[in-house]
Amino acid sequence: MKFYQMSVAERRSLLQQEYNVSSEEIFALSGVSGLSEEAADRMIENNIGLYSLPMGIARNFIINGKSVAIPMVIEESSVVAAASNGARIAQTGGGFTAEADTPYMIGQLQILGLTDLEQAEEKIRSEKNTLLSLAGESCPNLLKRGGGPVDIEVRKIQESQAGPMLILHLIMDVRDVMGANLIDTALEAIASEAEKITGGTVRLRILSNLADKRLARASCSVPINALSFKDYSGNEVLKRILEAAAFAEADPYRAVTHNKGIMNGIDAVLLATGNDWRAVEAGAHSWAARDGQIRPLSHWKKDPASGNLIGNIELPMAVGIVGGATKVHPGAAAAIKLIGAQSAQEFAGIVAAVGLAQNLAALKALSTEGIQRGHMSLHAKQMAAAAGAQGALADKIAAQMVRENRISASYAAELAAREKETSHA
Repeated sequence: MKFYQMSVAERRSLLQQEYNVSSEEIFALSGVSGLSEEAADRMIENNIGLYSLPMGIARNFIINGKSVAIPMVIEESSVVAAASNGARIAQTGGGFTAEADTPYMIGQLQILGLTDLEQAEEKIRSEKNTLLSLAGESCPNLLKRGGGPVDIEVRKIQESQAGPMLILHLIMDVRDVMGANLIDTALEAIASEAEKITGGTVRLRILSNLADKRLARASCSVPINALSFKDYSGNEVLKRILEAAAFAEADPYRAVTHNKGIMNGIDAVLLATGNDWRAVEAGAHSWAARDGQIRPLSHWKKDPASGNLIGNIELPMAVGIVGGATKVHPGAAAAIKLIGAQSAQEFAGIVAAVGLAQNLAALKALSTEGIQRGHMSLHAKQMAAAAGAQGALADKIAAQMVRENRISASYAAELAAREKETSHA
Protein backbone atom coordinates (compact mmCIF):
# COMPACT_ATOMS: atom_id res chain seq x y z
CA MET A 1 0.00 0.00 0.00
CA LYS A 2 1.33 3.45 -0.93
CA PHE A 3 1.83 6.10 1.72
CA TYR A 4 -1.03 8.32 0.50
CA GLN A 5 -3.40 5.33 0.55
CA MET A 6 -2.78 4.65 4.25
CA SER A 7 -4.83 5.97 7.12
CA VAL A 8 -3.37 8.82 9.17
CA ALA A 9 -2.54 6.40 12.00
CA GLU A 10 -0.82 4.00 9.59
CA ARG A 11 1.31 6.82 8.18
CA ARG A 12 2.46 7.82 11.64
CA SER A 13 3.31 4.22 12.47
CA LEU A 14 5.35 3.82 9.28
CA LEU A 15 7.29 7.02 9.91
CA GLN A 16 8.16 5.80 13.38
CA GLN A 17 9.46 2.54 11.89
CA GLU A 18 11.44 4.20 9.09
CA TYR A 19 13.03 7.04 11.05
CA ASN A 20 14.48 7.43 14.51
CA VAL A 21 11.54 9.19 16.14
CA SER A 22 9.83 8.36 19.40
CA SER A 23 6.12 7.96 20.14
CA GLU A 24 6.19 11.34 21.87
CA GLU A 25 7.69 12.99 18.78
CA ILE A 26 5.14 11.36 16.50
CA PHE A 27 2.38 12.72 18.73
CA ALA A 28 3.99 16.16 18.58
CA LEU A 29 4.02 15.99 14.77
CA SER A 30 0.36 14.99 14.79
CA GLY A 31 -0.61 17.95 16.94
CA VAL A 32 -2.03 15.66 19.62
CA SER A 33 0.63 16.82 22.06
CA GLY A 34 1.81 19.88 20.18
CA LEU A 35 1.99 23.48 21.30
CA SER A 36 0.30 24.11 24.63
CA GLU A 37 -1.71 27.23 25.38
CA GLU A 38 0.79 28.12 28.10
CA ALA A 39 3.73 27.88 25.68
CA ALA A 40 1.82 29.86 23.06
CA ASP A 41 1.24 32.64 25.57
CA ARG A 42 5.02 32.94 25.99
CA MET A 43 5.63 33.03 22.22
CA ILE A 44 3.46 36.02 21.25
CA GLU A 45 1.62 38.91 22.83
CA ASN A 46 -2.12 38.99 23.51
CA ASN A 47 -2.46 35.27 22.87
CA ILE A 48 -6.04 33.96 22.87
CA GLY A 49 -5.50 30.38 21.71
CA LEU A 50 -4.07 28.14 19.01
CA TYR A 51 -4.57 27.87 15.25
CA SER A 52 -3.98 24.59 13.43
CA LEU A 53 -2.83 23.76 9.91
CA PRO A 54 -2.29 20.32 8.34
CA MET A 55 1.11 18.65 8.73
CA GLY A 56 2.00 16.45 5.74
CA ILE A 57 5.03 14.39 4.79
CA ALA A 58 6.61 14.63 1.34
CA ARG A 59 8.11 11.31 0.30
CA ASN A 60 10.68 10.02 -2.21
CA PHE A 61 13.42 12.51 -1.33
CA ILE A 62 16.99 11.33 -1.79
CA ILE A 63 19.35 14.16 -0.83
CA ASN A 64 23.11 13.66 -0.93
CA GLY A 65 22.50 9.92 -1.11
CA LYS A 66 20.28 9.81 1.98
CA SER A 67 16.54 9.19 2.23
CA VAL A 68 14.89 12.18 3.91
CA ALA A 69 11.31 12.59 5.16
CA ILE A 70 10.10 16.14 4.54
CA PRO A 71 7.50 17.54 6.98
CA MET A 72 5.39 20.30 5.43
CA VAL A 73 2.77 22.56 7.02
CA ILE A 74 0.51 24.27 4.50
CA GLU A 75 -3.18 24.92 3.81
CA GLU A 76 -2.99 24.56 0.02
CA SER A 77 -3.87 21.23 -1.54
CA SER A 78 -1.45 19.53 -3.96
CA VAL A 79 1.77 21.07 -2.60
CA VAL A 80 2.83 17.98 -0.64
CA ALA A 81 1.84 15.72 -3.55
CA ALA A 82 3.77 17.89 -6.01
CA ALA A 83 6.92 17.86 -3.87
CA SER A 84 6.70 14.09 -3.56
CA ASN A 85 6.18 13.77 -7.31
CA GLY A 86 9.13 16.02 -8.13
CA ALA A 87 11.31 14.04 -5.73
CA ARG A 88 10.18 10.77 -7.32
CA ILE A 89 11.20 12.03 -10.77
CA ALA A 90 14.58 13.25 -9.47
CA GLN A 91 15.10 9.91 -7.73
CA THR A 92 15.56 8.24 -11.14
CA GLY A 93 18.76 10.24 -11.57
CA GLY A 94 20.04 9.66 -8.05
CA GLY A 95 18.04 12.34 -6.28
CA PHE A 96 19.33 15.76 -5.29
CA THR A 97 22.76 17.09 -4.51
CA ALA A 98 22.59 19.91 -1.99
CA GLU A 99 24.96 22.20 -0.11
CA ALA A 100 25.01 25.52 1.71
CA ASP A 101 27.53 28.20 2.60
CA THR A 102 28.93 28.75 6.07
CA PRO A 103 26.07 30.38 8.05
CA TYR A 104 27.28 33.98 7.85
CA MET A 105 24.65 36.59 8.66
CA ILE A 106 24.88 40.34 8.09
CA GLY A 107 24.04 42.97 10.69
CA GLN A 108 23.77 46.64 9.72
CA LEU A 109 24.65 49.83 11.62
CA GLN A 110 23.34 53.00 10.02
CA ILE A 111 25.72 55.89 10.80
CA LEU A 112 24.50 59.45 10.09
CA GLY A 113 25.85 62.96 10.58
CA LEU A 114 29.17 62.39 8.80
CA THR A 115 30.81 65.12 6.72
CA ASP A 116 33.47 62.86 5.20
CA LEU A 117 32.33 59.31 4.43
CA GLU A 118 35.72 58.21 3.10
CA GLN A 119 37.53 59.31 6.23
CA ALA A 120 34.95 57.62 8.47
CA GLU A 121 35.25 54.43 6.44
CA GLU A 122 39.03 54.46 6.86
CA LYS A 123 38.70 54.93 10.63
CA ILE A 124 36.34 51.95 10.89
CA ARG A 125 38.71 49.78 8.89
CA SER A 126 41.62 50.75 11.14
CA GLU A 127 39.59 49.85 14.25
CA LYS A 128 38.03 46.70 12.83
CA ASN A 129 39.65 44.36 15.35
CA THR A 130 38.40 46.49 18.25
CA LEU A 131 34.84 46.33 16.95
CA LEU A 132 35.04 42.57 16.31
CA SER A 133 36.34 42.00 19.82
CA LEU A 134 33.46 43.98 21.34
CA ALA A 135 30.95 42.07 19.22
CA GLY A 136 32.48 38.77 20.34
CA GLU A 137 32.08 39.70 24.00
CA SER A 138 28.31 39.83 23.43
CA CYS A 139 28.09 36.16 22.39
CA PRO A 140 30.39 33.97 24.52
CA ASN A 141 28.33 30.81 23.97
CA LEU A 142 28.45 31.26 20.22
CA LEU A 143 32.23 31.61 20.41
CA LYS A 144 32.42 28.33 22.33
CA ARG A 145 30.53 26.63 19.48
CA GLY A 146 33.00 27.89 16.90
CA GLY A 147 31.00 30.87 15.66
CA GLY A 148 31.09 34.59 16.28
CA PRO A 149 32.05 37.80 14.46
CA VAL A 150 34.29 37.22 11.44
CA ASP A 151 34.49 40.50 9.51
CA ILE A 152 33.35 44.08 9.10
CA GLU A 153 32.47 45.66 5.78
CA VAL A 154 31.57 49.26 5.00
CA ARG A 155 29.14 50.65 2.42
CA LYS A 156 28.75 54.32 1.53
CA ILE A 157 25.42 55.85 0.56
CA GLN A 158 26.20 59.30 -0.83
CA GLU A 159 22.64 60.47 -1.34
CA SER A 160 19.36 59.68 0.42
CA GLN A 161 16.37 61.51 1.86
CA ALA A 162 18.22 61.51 5.19
CA GLY A 163 21.48 62.71 3.64
CA PRO A 164 24.73 60.78 3.23
CA MET A 165 25.23 57.77 5.46
CA LEU A 166 27.78 55.08 6.19
CA ILE A 167 26.54 51.52 6.63
CA LEU A 168 28.67 49.19 8.73
CA HIS A 169 28.12 45.49 8.02
CA LEU A 170 28.97 43.14 10.87
CA ILE A 171 29.45 39.61 9.51
CA MET A 172 28.84 36.81 12.00
CA ASP A 173 29.03 33.04 11.83
CA VAL A 174 25.86 32.10 13.69
CA ARG A 175 26.36 28.31 13.51
CA ASP A 176 23.06 26.37 13.85
CA VAL A 177 20.64 29.20 14.64
CA MET A 178 18.91 31.62 12.31
CA GLY A 179 20.88 34.37 14.04
CA ALA A 180 18.64 37.44 14.25
CA ASN A 181 18.87 37.87 18.03
CA LEU A 182 22.63 37.24 18.10
CA ILE A 183 23.23 39.77 15.36
CA ASP A 184 21.05 42.46 16.92
CA THR A 185 22.70 41.98 20.33
CA ALA A 186 26.18 42.26 18.81
CA LEU A 187 25.22 45.43 16.93
CA GLU A 188 24.05 47.02 20.17
CA ALA A 189 27.40 46.10 21.71
CA ILE A 190 29.43 47.96 19.08
CA ALA A 191 27.12 50.93 18.38
CA SER A 192 28.63 53.40 20.85
CA GLU A 193 32.19 52.48 19.84
CA ALA A 194 31.29 53.01 16.18
CA GLU A 195 30.05 56.50 17.07
CA LYS A 196 33.32 57.30 18.90
CA ILE A 197 35.40 56.05 15.97
CA THR A 198 33.49 57.94 13.26
CA GLY A 199 32.12 60.95 15.10
CA GLY A 200 28.70 60.14 13.65
CA THR A 201 25.37 59.06 15.10
CA VAL A 202 24.17 55.46 14.95
CA ARG A 203 20.50 55.04 14.20
CA LEU A 204 19.32 51.62 13.01
CA ARG A 205 20.97 48.51 14.45
CA ILE A 206 19.39 45.51 12.72
CA LEU A 207 20.17 42.36 10.78
CA SER A 208 19.67 42.20 7.01
CA ASN A 209 17.36 39.56 5.57
CA LEU A 210 19.27 39.69 2.30
CA ALA A 211 21.49 36.86 3.54
CA ASP A 212 23.61 36.72 0.39
CA LYS A 213 26.59 35.31 2.29
CA ARG A 214 24.46 32.36 3.37
CA LEU A 215 23.31 30.77 0.12
CA ALA A 216 21.93 27.27 -0.29
CA ARG A 217 22.07 25.29 -3.53
CA ALA A 218 20.55 22.10 -4.89
CA SER A 219 20.69 20.32 -8.22
CA CYS A 220 19.33 17.24 -9.95
CA SER A 221 19.86 15.35 -13.21
CA VAL A 222 16.78 13.61 -14.62
CA PRO A 223 17.03 10.97 -17.38
CA ILE A 224 14.72 11.67 -20.32
CA ASN A 225 12.85 8.37 -19.95
CA ALA A 226 11.81 9.38 -16.41
CA LEU A 227 9.90 12.35 -17.82
CA SER A 228 7.58 10.37 -20.10
CA PHE A 229 3.99 9.74 -19.02
CA LYS A 230 0.64 9.01 -20.65
CA ASP A 231 0.89 10.15 -24.30
CA TYR A 232 3.92 12.38 -23.70
CA SER A 233 7.39 11.15 -24.63
CA GLY A 234 10.36 12.04 -22.45
CA ASN A 235 11.83 14.24 -25.20
CA GLU A 236 8.55 16.12 -25.55
CA VAL A 237 8.25 16.74 -21.81
CA LEU A 238 11.88 17.90 -21.60
CA LYS A 239 11.31 20.32 -24.49
CA ARG A 240 8.20 21.72 -22.84
CA ILE A 241 9.87 22.13 -19.45
CA LEU A 242 12.71 24.07 -21.09
CA GLU A 243 10.17 26.26 -22.89
CA ALA A 244 8.43 26.99 -19.57
CA ALA A 245 11.78 27.77 -17.91
CA ALA A 246 12.69 30.13 -20.77
CA PHE A 247 9.41 31.99 -20.19
CA ALA A 248 10.38 32.61 -16.54
CA GLU A 249 13.89 33.71 -17.55
CA ALA A 250 12.53 36.29 -19.99
CA ASP A 251 9.39 37.62 -18.32
CA PRO A 252 9.16 39.08 -14.77
CA TYR A 253 5.41 38.43 -14.55
CA ARG A 254 6.03 34.73 -15.05
CA ALA A 255 9.21 34.73 -12.93
CA VAL A 256 7.29 35.92 -9.87
CA THR A 257 4.80 33.05 -10.16
CA HIS A 258 7.58 30.58 -10.96
CA ASN A 259 9.31 31.60 -7.72
CA LYS A 260 6.07 31.57 -5.73
CA GLY A 261 5.71 27.89 -6.63
CA ILE A 262 9.22 27.22 -5.38
CA MET A 263 8.41 28.99 -2.12
CA ASN A 264 5.26 26.87 -1.71
CA GLY A 265 7.56 23.98 -0.86
CA ILE A 266 10.22 25.95 1.00
CA ASP A 267 7.78 27.88 3.22
CA ALA A 268 5.90 24.71 4.13
CA VAL A 269 9.09 23.08 5.46
CA LEU A 270 10.11 26.25 7.30
CA LEU A 271 6.68 26.54 8.92
CA ALA A 272 6.79 22.88 9.96
CA THR A 273 10.19 23.38 11.61
CA GLY A 274 9.44 26.67 13.37
CA ASN A 275 11.72 28.73 11.13
CA ASP A 276 11.20 32.34 10.06
CA TRP A 277 9.69 31.77 6.63
CA ARG A 278 9.07 35.51 6.15
CA ALA A 279 12.80 36.20 6.42
CA VAL A 280 13.61 33.53 3.85
CA GLU A 281 10.84 34.81 1.55
CA ALA A 282 12.21 38.36 1.73
CA GLY A 283 15.75 37.20 1.03
CA ALA A 284 14.71 34.90 -1.81
CA HIS A 285 12.75 37.52 -3.73
CA SER A 286 15.46 40.14 -3.20
CA TRP A 287 18.06 37.69 -4.50
CA ALA A 288 15.90 36.95 -7.53
CA ALA A 289 15.85 40.66 -8.38
CA ARG A 290 19.50 41.43 -7.67
CA ASP A 291 20.25 42.51 -11.27
CA GLY A 292 17.30 44.90 -11.41
CA GLN A 293 14.73 42.49 -12.87
CA ILE A 294 13.03 39.60 -11.12
CA ARG A 295 14.55 36.31 -12.32
CA PRO A 296 13.71 32.67 -11.59
CA LEU A 297 15.44 31.14 -8.58
CA SER A 298 15.83 27.87 -10.48
CA HIS A 299 17.34 27.18 -13.88
CA TRP A 300 16.85 24.25 -16.22
CA LYS A 301 18.84 23.03 -19.22
CA LYS A 302 19.53 19.92 -21.28
CA ASP A 303 22.86 18.26 -20.62
CA PRO A 304 24.52 18.00 -24.07
CA ALA A 305 26.50 14.92 -23.02
CA SER A 306 23.85 12.73 -21.39
CA GLY A 307 20.67 14.35 -22.72
CA ASN A 308 19.38 14.57 -19.15
CA LEU A 309 17.31 17.43 -17.78
CA ILE A 310 19.51 19.40 -15.38
CA GLY A 311 18.00 21.59 -12.68
CA ASN A 312 19.72 24.01 -10.29
CA ILE A 313 18.53 26.35 -7.59
CA GLU A 314 20.36 28.91 -5.45
CA LEU A 315 18.93 31.31 -2.89
CA PRO A 316 19.67 32.84 0.54
CA MET A 317 18.69 30.44 3.31
CA ALA A 318 18.81 31.88 6.83
CA VAL A 319 17.53 28.92 8.82
CA GLY A 320 18.23 27.28 12.15
CA ILE A 321 17.80 23.90 13.80
CA VAL A 322 18.10 25.18 17.38
CA GLY A 323 16.70 28.16 19.27
CA GLY A 324 13.52 30.19 18.89
CA ALA A 325 10.32 28.36 17.97
CA THR A 326 12.35 25.27 17.06
CA LYS A 327 12.95 24.86 20.79
CA VAL A 328 9.60 26.05 22.18
CA HIS A 329 7.24 24.23 19.81
CA PRO A 330 7.26 20.43 20.28
CA GLY A 331 6.00 19.85 16.74
CA ALA A 332 8.78 21.98 15.25
CA ALA A 333 11.42 20.15 17.29
CA ALA A 334 10.00 16.79 16.19
CA ALA A 335 9.97 17.92 12.54
CA ILE A 336 13.66 18.81 12.71
CA LYS A 337 14.38 15.46 14.37
CA LEU A 338 12.48 13.67 11.59
CA ILE A 339 14.48 15.44 8.86
CA GLY A 340 17.70 14.37 10.55
CA ALA A 341 19.86 17.37 9.62
CA GLN A 342 22.91 17.66 11.87
CA SER A 343 23.58 21.34 11.17
CA ALA A 344 21.87 24.46 9.87
CA GLN A 345 24.01 24.16 6.74
CA GLU A 346 22.76 20.65 6.01
CA PHE A 347 19.18 21.72 6.71
CA ALA A 348 19.51 24.71 4.35
CA GLY A 349 20.55 22.42 1.50
CA ILE A 350 17.62 20.10 2.18
CA VAL A 351 15.17 23.01 2.07
CA ALA A 352 16.63 24.18 -1.24
CA ALA A 353 16.15 20.66 -2.66
CA VAL A 354 12.48 20.76 -1.66
CA GLY A 355 12.08 24.02 -3.60
CA LEU A 356 13.67 22.46 -6.68
CA ALA A 357 11.45 19.37 -6.44
CA GLN A 358 8.37 21.57 -6.17
CA ASN A 359 9.47 23.50 -9.25
CA LEU A 360 10.15 20.37 -11.30
CA ALA A 361 6.69 18.99 -10.61
CA ALA A 362 5.04 22.32 -11.37
CA LEU A 363 6.87 22.85 -14.66
CA LYS A 364 6.06 19.32 -15.80
CA ALA A 365 2.37 19.74 -14.99
CA LEU A 366 2.08 23.27 -16.39
CA SER A 367 3.76 22.42 -19.69
CA THR A 368 1.76 19.25 -20.34
CA GLU A 369 -1.75 18.57 -19.03
CA GLY A 370 -2.02 21.80 -17.05
CA ILE A 371 -1.85 22.60 -13.36
CA GLN A 372 -5.58 22.37 -12.72
CA ARG A 373 -6.04 18.65 -13.36
CA GLY A 374 -4.05 17.43 -10.36
CA HIS A 375 -4.60 20.48 -8.21
CA MET A 376 -8.36 20.54 -8.61
CA SER A 377 -8.65 16.82 -7.96
CA LEU A 378 -7.19 17.42 -4.52
CA HIS A 379 -9.10 20.67 -4.10
CA ALA A 380 -12.33 18.73 -4.63
CA LYS A 381 -11.80 17.02 -1.28
CA GLN A 382 -11.60 20.40 0.45
CA MET A 383 -14.80 21.50 -1.22
CA ALA A 384 -16.59 18.33 -0.20
CA ALA A 385 -15.50 18.82 3.41
CA ALA A 386 -16.55 22.49 3.30
CA ALA A 387 -20.01 21.32 2.15
CA GLY A 388 -20.32 19.31 5.36
CA ALA A 389 -19.39 15.86 4.04
CA GLN A 390 -17.12 13.73 6.18
CA GLY A 391 -15.11 10.54 5.83
CA ALA A 392 -16.12 8.20 3.01
CA LEU A 393 -18.91 10.53 1.91
CA ALA A 394 -16.45 13.39 1.32
CA ASP A 395 -14.28 11.05 -0.80
CA LYS A 396 -17.34 9.92 -2.76
CA ILE A 397 -18.48 13.47 -3.53
CA ALA A 398 -14.95 14.54 -4.48
CA ALA A 399 -14.59 11.56 -6.82
CA GLN A 400 -17.91 12.37 -8.53
CA MET A 401 -16.95 16.02 -9.06
CA VAL A 402 -13.63 14.98 -10.61
CA ARG A 403 -15.31 12.33 -12.77
CA GLU A 404 -17.82 14.84 -14.11
CA ASN A 405 -15.23 17.66 -14.27
CA ARG A 406 -17.57 19.83 -12.21
CA ILE A 407 -15.42 20.93 -9.30
CA SER A 408 -17.11 23.78 -7.46
CA ALA A 409 -18.35 24.64 -4.00
CA SER A 410 -21.95 24.89 -5.21
CA TYR A 411 -21.88 21.44 -6.82
CA ALA A 412 -20.27 19.95 -3.72
CA ALA A 413 -23.13 21.42 -1.63
CA GLU A 414 -25.69 20.06 -4.09
CA LEU A 415 -24.22 16.55 -3.97
CA ALA A 416 -24.01 16.66 -0.18
CA ALA A 417 -27.68 17.69 0.02
CA ARG A 418 -28.67 14.83 -2.30
CA GLU A 419 -26.78 12.33 -0.16
CA LYS A 420 -28.48 13.68 2.95
CA GLU A 421 -31.94 13.30 1.36
CA THR A 422 -31.12 9.78 0.22
CA SER A 423 -29.94 8.75 3.67
CA HIS A 424 -33.21 10.00 5.23
CA ALA A 425 -35.46 8.46 2.61
